[in-house]
Order: sequence, then structure tokens, then C-alpha cells
Amino acid sequence: MSKLTLSVSEKIIKAAFDKGAELGLKPLTVAVLDAGGHLVALMRQDGSSIMRPQIATGKAYGAVAVGAGSRWLDANAQTRPHFVQALNGAAGGGIVPVPGGVLIRDGEGGEILGAVGITGDTSDNDEACAIAGIQAAGLQADGG
Repeated sequence: MSKLTLSVSEKIIKAAFDKGAELGLKPLTVAVLDAGGHLVALMRQDGSSIMRPQIATGKAYGAVAVGAGSRWLDANAQTRPHFVQALNGAAGGGIVPVPGGVLIRDGEGGEILGAVGITGDTSDNDEACAIAGIQAAGLQADGG
């Protein structure tokens, strides 16, 4: 696969929501971006707060921007805060450097197809749902 389609993105979102329901999580918001950082699909569950689309998109955008899942960004925010601050400034403040932004890699060659960003529960739970969604679509998840 060389392109992330709307159909695949919808499959990822549905599986992520299913995982959230299975775990009994708070309402989630899921953003799927392509490899260029462009939004392919975004869905909010009923009850999601108003900033959730921006947070989910920021988690996914950060992952695509650096080629690593947002868990890597979170670790660097703790050990190299000036780097992450400068990166976020260069990105116009659009990066949310906490777990929940997971790269989508092609199962064949590991090529980055895009990223999923999820928010609504704890960062670890958000990330678990993103990984479940990506894997349900038959792709590789890279949380960083």
C-alpha cells in the first residue's frame, strides 16, 4: 500500500472506538493524517470536549513531523525541552508531544503512510486505541 485512503482511515477509527468501548474509556476523538500531515478523517464521540480535534490532530501531526510516534516526542520533551519547544514553534504550535500519536507504517516495507492521533482518556489508553485501530487495518503501528 502506498497511500492512506479514506476507507482505511475509517476502518482505523472504527477499530479504535471499539477498543475504547472494550476498555470502558471516556469519549475519544480520532484524527488520521496522511504522510504529508494532511487530515484524511476525524471523528469525535459524543461527549468529547471542544479542544479534542486539535489535540488529536496535534498528536498525529507531531508523529508525522519527526517520523516517530509521539511517545518519542514525550520522552524528548522531558530530556530535551528546548528542542521540543523549538520544534513546536517551527510547527506553529501544532504539535502535542504526549503519547497517543502513532505512526501508520505499511506492512510490507515499513513506509510511513501517516499517523493516528487519539485523545480523550489517559495518553497510554489513547495510544493503545490508536495501535489497535492501525493493527485492525492490517498495518504496522509505531508509537515511538
